[in-house]
Amino acid sequence: MIIYLHGFRSAPASIKAQALRRHMLDKGLGAAFWCEQLPVSPRAAIALVEDEIARCRATRPERPPTLVGSSLGGYYATWLAERHGLAAVLVNPAVIAPLSLEAYIGPQTNLYTGETFDFTKAHIAELRTLDVPAITRPERYWLLVETGDEVLDYRDAVAKYAGARQTVLEGGDHGFSRWNDYLDEVLAFAGLVGK
Repeated sequence: MIIYLHGFRSAPASIKAQALRRHMLDKGLGAAFWCEQLPVSPRAAIALVEDEIARCRATRPERPPTLVGSSLGGYYATWLAERHGLAAVLVNPAVIAPLSLEAYIGPQTNLYTGETFDFTKAHIAELRTLDVPAITRPERYWLLVETGDEVLDYRDAVAKYAGARQTVLEGGDHGFSRWNDYLDEVLAFAGLVGK
């Protein structure tokens, strides 16, 4: 099972989530893909994902889910991977989310749904409680970053996930322009297809 966590102001309709969903459907793995709209509240977002992790463990205890997190979803995925002992693919992750998202306090609009919402100081405080100072088992992570990320400094992620598998690509952007080139490898990392 892949649990996909989208980024801030994003949605299950995001380009990366939809590309992975279609790829898995094409391979007959559609039932092994989960991606829902994450609440604005980090605490509520984590609770929603933890419910899905628990459901996965109850139905397939021998095969734990793999987290795939983009941007803020990568920040969440790191905390969840540490708490639940899961593998995680991190795509241009927001490694210092409480700092990088402070500039967004106030009214915001979801880029895919058009829904408006208030992002508050309380949300930043919730993000701080999810900070992972250092990862404990680098081998369970795979970092994918592009140096041309215009939103986040990729070097923060390279340092944070030292010792983990890392794919650092020159150029690109925050959306990770070469995502489609790695879909088969993501499925292999999750143990859904042979390597």
